[in-house]
Amino acid sequence: MNWTQGVKGFLSYLRLERGLSKNSIEAYKRDVLRLHSFMMASHEDVVLKEVKQDHLVAYIHHIHAAGLNARSQSRMISGIRAFFKYLILEGLLTEDPSELLELPRIGKRLPVTLDISEIEAMIAAVDLSSSQGPRNKVIIEVLYGCGLRVSELTELKRSNIRLQDGLIRVVGKGDKERLIPIGKGTSKHLKLYLEQVRRPMNEQKGFEDHVFLNQKGKNLSRVMVFHIIKDHCAKAGIKKNVSPHTLRHSFATHLVEGGADLRAIQEMLGHESITTTEIYTHLDRSYLQETIRSYHPLERMKKG
Repeated sequence: MNWTQGVKGFLSYLRLERGLSKNSIEAYKRDVLRLHSFMMASHEDVVLKEVKQDHLVAYIHHIHAAGLNARSQSRMISGIRAFFKYLILEGLLTEDPSELLELPRIGKRLPVTLDISEIEAMIAAVDLSSSQGPRNKVIIEVLYGCGLRVSELTELKRSNIRLQDGLIRVVGKGDKERLIPIGKGTSKHLKLYLEQVRRPMNEQKGFEDHVFLNQKGKNLSRVMVFHIIKDHCAKAGIKKNVSPHTLRHSFATHLVEGGADLRAIQEMLGHESITTTEIYTHLDRSYLQETIRSYHPLERMKKG
């Protein structure tokens, strides 16, 4: 077994058995190929089954010296671990050289969010007289109003929108589907966009069902959505480092601030673990304080 065979099998495993998204698989692929490039440059005579912990430690020192931050290093090491675990699982290796690798310590980083006035300023900054203005406005509203990931937005289908029920269906990570409520305001603007702007005349074959199209009649790329969001942040005078994911963070944070149940937010965001959702409570200390006052036995005794 050589590197090419090992990587090919690993990617098939991620796609077929773990059901990971295309973007996640690409990230794993980059991590493993980067390790392969390092091994070819510094240990060309070492085949895949001969890789030892010392080789991986040397690689970690290499990426650290390259200036990658702790978070990036941690992600890459996790990718390498997953690769060697796959090789063990398939019986292609008997010992896992990545087993004792330590991840760099990462401080918990709270996500950047926008307040309501900043989101309103972004929407107001959209030039509705331009050819793509109405589309861009609805993109901002749907990202914020439904808390979508950018890949979920670019793959959103007209057949999955049920405005009469106030719901949209999206396909998230691992091809898992979920239903998300859509507010009346966002629903109204999305309906107008679909009826008056999103015309079929410029659709390319295979993209007839996509909600958001580019000028060539195909679905938007992730890069284009990033560009749209950053452009309108700049026009609105917002100085924060904003991406499409910032609108998703803002969606969740504002729900927490409004007193929404964490389990409901978890369901809408498509988080597998409630722990991931709990980060949004750190952005709103009043939520934590109110939880203690409302539910802790000693606090209830004081009220009595």
